[in-house]
Amino acid sequence: MFTRHFQGHGWRWSLVALSWLPVVVTFNENVCHIAKIEGSSMRPTLNPNECSSSSDWVLLWKFNIRNAYNLNRDDVILFKCPTDPTKTYCKRIKGIQYDSIKTRYPYPREIVNIPRSHLWVEGDNVFHSVDSNDFGPISAGLAIGKVIKVIWPPSRWGTDVKSTTGRQQLITNQAD
Repeated sequence: MFTRHFQGHGWRWSLVALSWLPVVVTFNENVCHIAKIEGSSMRPTLNPNECSSSSDWVLLWKFNIRNAYNLNRDDVILFKCPTDPTKTYCKRIKGIQYDSIKTRYPYPREIVNIPRSHLWVEGDNVFHSVDSNDFGPISAGLAIGKVIKVIWPPSRWGTDVKSTTGRQQLITNQAD
């Protein structure tokens, strides 16, 4: 009798879990997501330790992120690499649509005007970053999510991801 009662509850819990699975997947794909940040291009904001095994885990906001009006200067975003869609990069937005940006080597021009629905992104660790100076402005449609908070390790809770240590004063004409 106890076994039959337990089996009934097991099926019920399985059905509840299966019915919530699409909700969880949809939420993860379209609203919020947890991502692991690797590499040194955003140092010291993310992964401040020199230890190569050190990684930050961040909370990403994904809802309506591909609309250029929802992305602002100094936001840290994850995006698909425009030259290799199998790669994902984490960089800071330094310029938004219609801004004029002072570039650095290896970009072929000294000043670039950011087209509509495009972004200029750079890593905070300027000399160890593959960014818009290598591949130009990126489409806002390549954005995957905006970094909201560092959630792991606990010692990094409270990190201000809006605080930039990268190049300053690179906008020559600011869009409003």
